[in-house]
Amino acid sequence: MIRTLSLALAASATLIAPVSAQDQAVPETQAQVQLSFAPVVRQAAPAVVNVYSRRVIAQRTPFAGDPFFERFFGPQVREREVNSLGSGVIVDASGVIVTNNHVVQGAQDLRVVLSDRREFEAELLLADERTDLAVLKISTDEALPVLPYDDAGDSEVGDLVLAIGNPFGVGQTVTSGIVSALARTDVGISDYAFFIQTDAAVNPGNSGGALVDMDGQLIGVNTAIFSRSGGSNGIGFAIPSEMVRTVVEAALVDGEIIRPWLGARLQPVTQDLASSLGLDRPRGAIVADLWDGGAADRAGLEQGDVVIAVDGVEVNDEIGARFRFATRMIGDRAQLTVLRDGRERVLTVEAEPAPGAVEGARMEISGENPFRGAELVQLSPAFNEENGIDPFQDGVLVSGVSRRSAAAYFGFRPGDRILSVNDERVETLIDLNRILRELEGEKTWPVEIERQGERFSRTLSL
Repeated sequence: MIRTLSLALAASATLIAPVSAQDQAVPETQAQVQLSFAPVVRQAAPAVVNVYSRRVIAQRTPFAGDPFFERFFGPQVREREVNSLGSGVIVDASGVIVTNNHVVQGAQDLRVVLSDRREFEAELLLADERTDLAVLKISTDEALPVLPYDDAGDSEVGDLVLAIGNPFGVGQTVTSGIVSALARTDVGISDYAFFIQTDAAVNPGNSGGALVDMDGQLIGVNTAIFSRSGGSNGIGFAIPSEMVRTVVEAALVDGEIIRPWLGARLQPVTQDLASSLGLDRPRGAIVADLWDGGAADRAGLEQGDVVIAVDGVEVNDEIGARFRFATRMIGDRAQLTVLRDGRERVLTVEAEPAPGAVEGARMEISGENPFRGAELVQLSPAFNEENGIDPFQDGVLVSGVSRRSAAAYFGFRPGDRILSVNDERVETLIDLNRILRELEGEKTWPVEIERQGERFSRTLSL
């Protein structure tokens, strides 16, 4: 399976005695140069599996639905079986496996092959498109080898790493490299982009496989490579183990992911902002807005504060802070280090869900009005977060328009936000429903909407 950035989608125990940062050193002798990764591979590789997915798709010919062709040549819609291959990592001895969402997306059958060639049918416990992670379960009576998470989270640029997976379906393969960069946020692969970059060769089929450190611990799940040809160019990306653990725990405990929401809009600190704030260099993320009564507001965060760390880990933009906060479970407490008036403060913020309903309250419009035939949804932080909308945006959004309806005739489109009707501000579905009842039968309807960031005002005539 390949996704390009140009993206080619990448793939993908007993612990070795850990090596402290003080003990790390550049090889100085021939004997040291000839040291082998084999002990790490022997312990880590049995916990990396192959994941096979199968789905059936319908293909329509250009003549589908044509009575003449279908009478003489049979149905013009044919089914085609699509098979795809990826990798996965056993993270629980009972048979819990984590892989990439894109490896299993749309699959009707899932099969897992262990490193010793045993095959199992797999059950999908959770698939999360926003993190590009999925959790599978296979049934077995014996304890399986497990790849432990890197709990320390102390990987550094330059550390040696191994990528283990099944590239191009040739069989389990191990490649080596280093951590090229940490906290990559400009990759554009998922909503929670905060990737480990590595030059260890990863290729299609490695997706969902393991990125392992020299302690034999899982530091990330390989998910993508930057490539124009589809092959490895030495720029691979892995989802950090902190997020992997969070998704796996959510699958096992709740069967769904309930994401914590900070309730603060952050923006990067530029050089100009840093100078005006008296900072020695651009760092952290400045608080531009707060959700009234949200977790950050209750914790004492203020506009103008500069968030420089979450749980002791430095952050430099909203994406970094969002990732760190998203790795907390609901009910946990996170420590935010902020700069205010030139002094550092530590605030405790509770991880809680975004306000509102993820699905969003909806209403289909009927009656004699210009909105007849439109489906409207109530905006809220929870709904907006799940659908890639500014979480601070409120009001009512057009989510669908029926063909040949009044709403379609007047040009309403999905994504339009209804700002006002008859010069009355619309903030909720209840507001709009009341206004429509009061104006039932009117011939002229002053309407203001927002479309792709621009506001439009028109008077519609029935």
